[in-house]
Amino acid sequence: MNQLDLKNRVMVVTGGARGLGYAVAQRALCSGAAVALWDIDADRLERSRAELSELGSVSAVKVELTDEASVEDAAQRTVATHGAIHALVNSAGITGGNGLTWELPVETWRRVIEVNLIGSYLTCRAVVPQMIAQGYGRIVNIASVAGKEGNPNASHYSASKAGLIGLTKSLGKELATKNVLVNAVTPAAAKTEIFDSMSQQHIDYMLAKIPMNRFLMPDEAAAMIVWLSSEDCAFSTGAVFDLSGGRATY
Repeated sequence: MNQLDLKNRVMVVTGGARGLGYAVAQRALCSGAAVALWDIDADRLERSRAELSELGSVSAVKVELTDEASVEDAAQRTVATHGAIHALVNSAGITGGNGLTWELPVETWRRVIEVNLIGSYLTCRAVVPQMIAQGYGRIVNIASVAGKEGNPNASHYSASKAGLIGLTKSLGKELATKNVLVNAVTPAAAKTEIFDSMSQQHIDYMLAKIPMNRFLMPDEAAAMIVWLSSEDCAFSTGAVFDLSGGRATY
């Protein structure tokens, strides 16, 4: 595993208790960063904090990403613990299951948009002023190739990730002269616990679309995400980086 120079940097990872977020936290710690895990699952959060603490400085905050007050409190607590926030990785997300657009429950559709898109907006809103004040910041939004192409039977998820790509491009332009860079990655499916909320038919569909004929590994995603979170990423902002095994066509 190659190591980046993240010494004296503090990274917030939403959804950091599991999946891609956990892999990102692990990789960042191995590169010298301190990491703050933000997650809704208190039990899993504490277990992951304990595991990752063997690699470096880790804090954990239970947060409801769709609640502005909860997010603001998490940001304040993280700064109080670590002194700053230098990088934000928006990894938290849900699929909302699968179904035809006109048959998905309205409350399910809304919840996916709230967690995947509104949650990322609120975290950016909470940390950007501090990043501007310190003259440095890196934000990485974990979108999806579904946000570029639109997956059938996943309109809520696809729409949320398309919105996240748009947010990335807008915010990247707004902060381009502030040394606060904002980028997105668009993974194909990674085999994590999120598969538990998908139908086997949908999983098979996603695999069939990947020319490499395999799913993304979390540590493969973490390698790119942590680089985008580092000072080595210096001239990319408002950009979208594919992690699709050859699936993406634009």
